[in-house]
Amino acid sequence: MWRTAIAVLLLVAGAWQLGGAAWLVTKAQLAQFLIGNAWERQLRTGEAVKPWPWADTRPVAKLVLNGGSPLIVLDGSSGQALAFGPGLLAGAGLPGQARTTVIAAHRDTHFVGLDALHRGDTIGLQDAGGHWYRYRVVASRVADSRRERLPIFAEPGLLLVTCFPFHAINSGGPLRYLVYAEYLGESPPTRL
Repeated sequence: MWRTAIAVLLLVAGAWQLGGAAWLVTKAQLAQFLIGNAWERQLRTGEAVKPWPWADTRPVAKLVLNGGSPLIVLDGSSGQALAFGPGLLAGAGLPGQARTTVIAAHRDTHFVGLDALHRGDTIGLQDAGGHWYRYRVVASRVADSRRERLPIFAEPGLLLVTCFPFHAINSGGPLRYLVYAEYLGESPPTRL
C-alpha cells in the first residue's frame, strides 16, 4: 500500500515538474511571437508598439548576424528586457546615427555563438523605419568591466556585448566579450 502511495506521489511530482517546464517553454515561444508581431506593427504604423500591455520594453531594431536568423532588439538592457532578446543600451546610438550602437544579450541565449563571428563577417541592422544598415566585423576581444568602459565613439559603428567566458558555470562575472563592426552604409528599406 505505501509503495503505491509513493509511486503515485512520484508520478504526480514528475508530472508537476514536466508541466512547469512545458509552461516556461510555451511562455518563451509566445513572447517571441508577440515581440515579432509588435515589430511588424511598428514597421507598418511607424509608432512604438509594446509586445504586451504590461511590457517594460519595446522592439527598436532587427539584427542579423552573418546571415543567421533575425533577432528583434529591445529597448534597454535591464534583466527583464534581456530575458526576451538582445537589448539596445541606453545612451548608445540608434542604427544610422553618428554614435556607436551598442547591443547586449545573454551569452547562453540570443548571443550564443557570438564568438563564431570573425573579422570580415557581415551584420545587418534594421531600424524602426525599415531601413537596413550594413556593418563588417573588424575586431573582437575580452574586456574587464571593472577596469574599462564600453568603447562608444562619435561614429556610426556597432558594438555587440555579452558575458564571458561563454561556457562558464557561474554567471555574472566581470568579463565581457566585445565584437566591434564598422559601418558600411545604408541599404534601401526592405523586409525579411
